[in-house]
Amino acid sequence: MPQLILFTIVGIAAYVGYRSFVREAQRVTAKVRRAEKQQANGAMGTLVQDPKTGEYRLAKD
Repeated sequence: MPQLILFTIVGIAAYVGYRSFVREAQRVTAKVRRAEKQQANGAMGTLVQDPKTGEYRLAKD
């Protein structure tokens, strides 16, 4: 019985770690793609519209 509990805990920890790794990888990939697009266009940054004021500001990473 203790082995089952240990394997369950290890399995849950592995699953949570994997999900965290995938989320971080997607964030980094999106950042790299955005930088590549900016370089291809010759842009100095990406503008994002603030929904409250309607003003455009540089996107924060």
